[in-house]
Amino acid sequence: MDSSSTTSGGGSARREATRQKLYEAAVTLIAEQGFSATTVDEIAERAGVAKGTVYYNFASKSVLFEELLRHGVGLLTASLREAAERTAGDGGSKVDALDAMIRAGLVFIDRYPAFTQLYVAELWRTNRAWQSTLMVVRQQAVAVVEGVLRDGVANGEFSEEIDVPLTAAALVGMVLVAALDWKSFQPERSLDDVHAALSRLLQGRVSGCR
Repeated sequence: MDSSSTTSGGGSARREATRQKLYEAAVTLIAEQGFSATTVDEIAERAGVAKGTVYYNFASKSVLFEELLRHGVGLLTASLREAAERTAGDGGSKVDALDAMIRAGLVFIDRYPAFTQLYVAELWRTNRAWQSTLMVVRQQAVAVVEGVLRDGVANGEFSEEIDVPLTAAALVGMVLVAALDWKSFQPERSLDDVHAALSRLLQGRVSGCR
């Protein structure tokens, strides 16, 4: 999974590139065969590195997966925030910002379907060592949507009766579930088509509650 962050120094850049390869290998293998069935040896082989390289970068397979979740959701959160800020810079409304965030979420899922599948599956588990980390990074993504909703309520664009935390979670969930359904059962549909359908739902359910 790509990262837009920059690193200083050749060593840091090389280590970041190695970690990216390990993220890619881990997310693909775990999506294919599950976390428990995936071994560190397989991750190393898929990434094209020595097994020791995995342990040099991550203390264990669980730590690798936990950092993978942080990394992936961090990229999603950044894309949502960028979409909202870009819309605000162009003078768009808060509904426009939410719509742009929906599209950004779809673009992310289209690019990283295996990660999205893993992320959604892990949200339903309660016995993982990284559960607390998952809840934190999930809230970071939802908080971006909450901020736009709160601003919309404050400026009168949205009804004060909107339950901001629940609405934000529902919007994020809508994008995740709709996109997974798209990828799994309706792959012939284009991203523009899926976005248009969700946009109409947004316009009717959020902007209509004034």
